[in-house]
Amino acid sequence: MKKLITVILCAVSLLAVLTGCHGSKGLAAFEIPEEFDTSRQYEITFWAKNDTNKTQSRIYVQAIDEFQKLYPNIHVNIRLYTDYGRIYNDVITNIATNTTPNVCITYPDHIATYLTGINTVVPLDDLLTEPDYGLGGRKLLFDSPKKDEVIARFLNEGIIDGHYYAIPYMRSTEACYINKTFVEKLGFKLPEKLTWDFVWEVADAATAKDEEGNYLINGQKVMIPFIYKSTDNMMIQMLKQKNAGYSTAEGEIQIFNDVTEQLLYSLVDHVKLGAFSTFKISSYPANFLNAGQCIFAIDSTAGSTWMGSEAPLLDISEENLVDFETAVMPVPQFDPDHPQMISQGPSICVFNKRDPQEVLASWLFAQYLLTNEVQIAYAETEGYVPVTEKARQTPEYQQYLALKGADNEEHYRVKIEATELLMNNTDNTFVTPVFNGSASLRDAAGQLIENVTKGVRRGQTIDDAFMKKLYSDVTSLYRLDQLNNTTAEKTDLGPLPRTAVILLSTLATVWVCLGIVAGYGWLKERREKDS
Repeated sequence: MKKLITVILCAVSLLAVLTGCHGSKGLAAFEIPEEFDTSRQYEITFWAKNDTNKTQSRIYVQAIDEFQKLYPNIHVNIRLYTDYGRIYNDVITNIATNTTPNVCITYPDHIATYLTGINTVVPLDDLLTEPDYGLGGRKLLFDSPKKDEVIARFLNEGIIDGHYYAIPYMRSTEACYINKTFVEKLGFKLPEKLTWDFVWEVADAATAKDEEGNYLINGQKVMIPFIYKSTDNMMIQMLKQKNAGYSTAEGEIQIFNDVTEQLLYSLVDHVKLGAFSTFKISSYPANFLNAGQCIFAIDSTAGSTWMGSEAPLLDISEENLVDFETAVMPVPQFDPDHPQMISQGPSICVFNKRDPQEVLASWLFAQYLLTNEVQIAYAETEGYVPVTEKARQTPEYQQYLALKGADNEEHYRVKIEATELLMNNTDNTFVTPVFNGSASLRDAAGQLIENVTKGVRRGQTIDDAFMKKLYSDVTSLYRLDQLNNTTAEKTDLGPLPRTAVILLSTLATVWVCLGIVAGYGWLKERREKDS
């Protein structure tokens, strides 16, 4: 029996060690090597997104070619995606097997979830200022911008839990692309600053039809005066403009408030008239705008090359195209004297690996994407702006802006006006708090608008009961009650790991065996006394 107990105790110790190893699974924290070892060969992977834009793909390829000429010992493999969500899902899938890419185009909301892995993403605080290999470093083989040459507002968007985990790559915001011809045909004049009241007034007026059911404004059977591409941005910006709750940096969910409900109720009458719809319900705003079936199309400034009757990336047939004058304005405001508009656009993160030299090689490539050549070339493909003051002030970029309207390709007027919109409003931009689950909250914000719009179109009554169910459904769908402990009394952490179950079961067995031995000893002692 004593030998059996000894064996069991040894097994318990072994299981405890294994369980401890399982709990500490992860990578060691990255430490910057003193020197970059150029005698070795490195192969790194780069995951990026392009909007099916061949020019953007070529810019990535060219950047890799030029970088590899400088560092022939670093081979970069690119994998292109058409959706940031797919990049996010693939990264999450690969974290468990440590097969994440080395460098990734992503968003801070996504990085916050990546950080749930131990040392998964490299903090960049020390790398940004490292004298030899940091921004503007002495031993770099290319002209990297210094830290103070990266626009501080954009660089700070990569701070999560007090540390830099991303550097900005490109920045955009949202713009309202307007059929100015139709606005004036309806008897209105565009104001200097766009307001929600003005947009709704014009949109409602555009729903008038003749006796045959054709819309008076365009003579067609189809007209959706106001289409919003990203309803999550719509809700987030409206709440910000109203100074209403959305979330805190600690992850407290505040979106289910009275202002949110008022904003949702305010949509009802406009949807009933047919004045408003969304991308998810109807399709791309640009297609309706260019066919003369929309007046206000809100989309990213990065989508500007699809907007307008002379857009270089038209996505409808020529016979459906309607000629009109396109105006580009910031998104509607409740208080136009204090505008609030969302800052968006891709960032770059570097993933940790077991080999610090491989991580340093990855950082060199990530940093190369901030050079003037890459920044200017990519920004000119869409309504993006370079994230460095260094690139913005070059004669090349200034000449690009000055040639606005010279052609309908590289210098397409609408595209450059969308770029200027953000450059003139950088100080009016904001970002939402980033935490593990903030990406889900963003999706939930848009879902509120989507569900109300669908409900009205289906003839449902939008009342207190509808709103209560809406909040409950969205909370459940995006598991918001698991993100915000203030709204849930208890969070289900799920079943115990298998190793923990085995360990606890073995411990229970040991105690039973000890009890048997103790009982056997007591009985034996009693018998000896009785005899």
